[in-house]
Amino acid sequence: MSSAAPDTATDARAGADTQLPPLPPLHRLTVTPAQPPRPTTLPDGTPAWLVTRYHDVRQVLGDPRLTRTDLHEVGTAGSTADVAANPASLFNQDGPDHRRLRGTVQKAFTPRAIAGWQPWVGAAVQQAVDALVAAGPPADLVTAFTRPVPFAVTTRLMGLDGDGPDHLDERRLRRWTLALLAQGGEPAADHGEALAEFSSFTEELIERRRRAPGPDLVSRLVRAADQDGTVPADALAFLVLGLTASGNESVTGALGNALAYLLGERPEHWPRLADPGVTEHTAERLLHFIPLGDDEATVRRATAEVEVGGVAIPAGAVVAASLGSANRDPAVHPAGLDADLDRPLDAPTLAFSAGPHYCIGAWRVRLEMRESLRRLATALPGLRLTVPLDRLDWQLGSTTRSPAALPVSW
Repeated sequence: MSSAAPDTATDARAGADTQLPPLPPLHRLTVTPAQPPRPTTLPDGTPAWLVTRYHDVRQVLGDPRLTRTDLHEVGTAGSTADVAANPASLFNQDGPDHRRLRGTVQKAFTPRAIAGWQPWVGAAVQQAVDALVAAGPPADLVTAFTRPVPFAVTTRLMGLDGDGPDHLDERRLRRWTLALLAQGGEPAADHGEALAEFSSFTEELIERRRRAPGPDLVSRLVRAADQDGTVPADALAFLVLGLTASGNESVTGALGNALAYLLGERPEHWPRLADPGVTEHTAERLLHFIPLGDDEATVRRATAEVEVGGVAIPAGAVVAASLGSANRDPAVHPAGLDADLDRPLDAPTLAFSAGPHYCIGAWRVRLEMRESLRRLATALPGLRLTVPLDRLDWQLGSTTRSPAALPVSW
């Protein structure tokens, strides 16, 4: 996770006496090599055990003795993003409460529902592709593609694309998302106001869907929560809030970082993405090897002594599991990102975590990534970056990092 406060790298450097070195793209981010668990110190000074090997990290993510208890504010220097720090978040719950809330979500994300969403996700992607082609070169893929596509899917999925009080425009969602995901440094003055607006909008939306449900995801979540009868109102509200903002921003970041790598370093592979089979394997490898932020570690606390990778971790200790290191463990994934992008992964990715906290939106990121790469490569096989990778500006200050702009031509 990036710890810089400004919105872009250019802003971060404005007024500096000396030019800071350019940030590396996330696919070139250095990660700690996979090795046995060892003591470390987190950015906020908390002592912890660093776990980096694939099988060790997978154990940590699934072991019920390793929980998120009282870790809402642990691990990150400066302010912690509300999406990660809020106790009402699904991410910060364990045990019966977590299983109950997770079960509510699963009732909404049925295989039948997801299958029904796929056609219009493809249609939303194609609409953005057609608009890009019609406008002609040059273009910025961030403003013309990586933001409009997830926004269109988010608003359709959550039922926020109509008229009336449920309507949500891109500018407003962008402001609320930046406040929810603000990470590190001092939060901007209006973040509190933006979060209050977002929370109020979400609570009112839930009540409207309770009175007049529709086919959207919010209605499904409200119905499932009401049938259960034990889901706290704040947990349901934060779930809707998080799915709206975090889901939207995660896809934007994943798409932007993937396009930066493909167009900047693998241009020979780009036209091949018109083949759906090639796209499926490529998308999975990109999601596996390219993190969303600068720090892909997730923390847990040991409620009892736990042996991980032959090392005894004492009860009460904080454990930092590095997803980025695990996904690059040469013992499990010997062929890295720069190998053949057509080949399947050697083991399931941990990019979406594992165990009880496996990302509930993984299906959406995968679907939008596959549809976006295939349809964009089909329409524009000659798509190319018009600036070197080391000249890209980055959106910073959030739990994700992605290009602030992707200048292209064809």
